Amino acid sequence: MLKLFSTVLLFVSVMTFAQQRESYSFSLEEAITFALDSNYTVINAQRDVVAALKQKWETTATGLPQITAGVDYINNIKQPVTLVPAEFFGGEAGSFEPVIFGVPQTMSATATLNQLLFDGSYIVALQASKTFLEYSRNMEQKTNSMIRKEVVNAYGNVLLSRENIDILESNKATLEKNLRETSEIFKNGLAEEEDVEQLQITLTNVEIQLNNAKRVLELSQQLFNITLGIDLNARVTLIDNLDKLIAENINLQLLTEELALENNIDYRIANNFTEQRRLELKLERYKALPTLSAFVNYGTSAYSDSFTFLESDQRWFQSSVAGVSLQVPIFSSLGRSARTQRAEIAFDQAKTEFDEMVQKIKLEANSAKNNYQFAIEKYENSKSNLNLAERIESKNQIKFFEGLSSSFELRQAQLQLYTAQQEYLQAMLDVILQKAELERILNSTN
Repeated sequence: MLKLFSTVLLFVSVMTFAQQRESYSFSLEEAITFALDSNYTVINAQRDVVAALKQKWETTATGLPQITAGVDYINNIKQPVTLVPAEFFGGEAGSFEPVIFGVPQTMSATATLNQLLFDGSYIVALQASKTFLEYSRNMEQKTNSMIRKEVVNAYGNVLLSRENIDILESNKATLEKNLRETSEIFKNGLAEEEDVEQLQITLTNVEIQLNNAKRVLELSQQLFNITLGIDLNARVTLIDNLDKLIAENINLQLLTEELALENNIDYRIANNFTEQRRLELKLERYKALPTLSAFVNYGTSAYSDSFTFLESDQRWFQSSVAGVSLQVPIFSSLGRSARTQRAEIAFDQAKTEFDEMVQKIKLEANSAKNNYQFAIEKYENSKSNLNLAERIESKNQIKFFEGLSSSFELRQAQLQLYTAQQEYLQAMLDVILQKAELERILNSTN
C-alpha cells in the first residue's frame, strides 16, 4: 500500500512539474522567432531541405566509382554427363563413352569496379539536383514567411479577443448600473416600463456576446499554440497589446518601398520551375550523346569434390579483366525527337507562366500597398468614430435620466457605440495583418 501511495505521489509530482514547464511568455517578435523553430510545417520544410541535400549527393555518387562484390557457391548434385567417342579410350569406333568433366563443388568470389567516364544525362542530373536544392530552400523560406504571417494573425486575434472581452464587460457593467437606476425610477412612477425592457434587451444581447467572446478567446489561444507548435493547452502569456502593436505597425514609409522581384519568394520559385523545365529539355537533347564507362573485375575461384573451401590448403585460382563500354544511340524511330519536342513545348509554357507570375507579383504588391494604406485610413477613421460614439452615448445617457430622450434613443446610441468599438478593434488588427502581408510580398522582414 505504501509503495502504491509513493508511486501515485511521484506521478502527481511529475505531472505537476510538467504542467509548470508548459508555460510560455511571448512578445510578438519572440513568438515569431519561436514558431520559426518549432512550428510543425516549418520543421518538415527544414527536413525537405535536408532530403534535397541527400538527393544531391545521391545523384553525384552515381558518377563516382562503384564497387560491387559477390560470392557464389555451386554444388552440382547431379553433374552433367558428356558423351565422347569411345575410340579415345581404345574402344570400338563409332561408339561413345559417358564422361563427367569438372568437380561437383565450386566457389568463387568477385569484385568489380565500375566508373562512368562520360554521360550527358549525368551532367544534367547534377545541375537538376542543384536546382532542386535551391527550390527546397526557397520553399522553406516561403514557409517561414507564411508562418510569420500566421503567427501575427493568431497573436493579434488573441489580443483582439481579450480587448473585446474587456469592452463587453465594461459595457455590461454600465448597462447593469443603468438598469438598476431605471428600475428604481420606474418603481417611483417616473419612468415607463418600456425603458426598463429596452435596457434588459440590450443587456441580454451584451451578455450573450460576452459569453461567446470568452469561448472565442479560448479557441484563439489554442490556435495560437498550434501555430507555435506547442501543446494545445499550454499556458501562454502575451506581453504585447494592440495599442503597442498598432504604434509599431503604422509605417507610411513602407508604402514607398519599391518591389525588388529577385527578393520575392514566389518569383524565385517560379524561376526554379522554369529552370527545371529548361534542364528537362537539355536532358532529352543530351540523351543523343554516347555513354562511355569503364570497369575492372577481379575474381578468385576454387574447385573441390567436397566442401573444403575454408581449409588452409585449398587452392584458389585468380582471374582479372578490365574493359570499357561505349553505348551510342543511333535510331529510335523518332521517339527521342518527339520527347525532345515535348520538353521544348513544356519549357515554352514555363517561360510564359513565369512572365505571367511576374505581372501577378507586381499586381499583388500594388494591391497589398493599397490594402495597407486603406487599413491605416480605416483605423484612423474608426478611432475618430469611436470617440464620437462615446460622446453621443454619454450625452444620451444624461438626456435619458433627465427625461429629455427616450429609452429607444438611448439604445440606438448604445448600439452605435458597440458597433464602433468592434470596428475599432478590427481596424487595429487589420493594420497589423496588412502590414505583415505587404512585408511578406516585399520580403522586407528577412
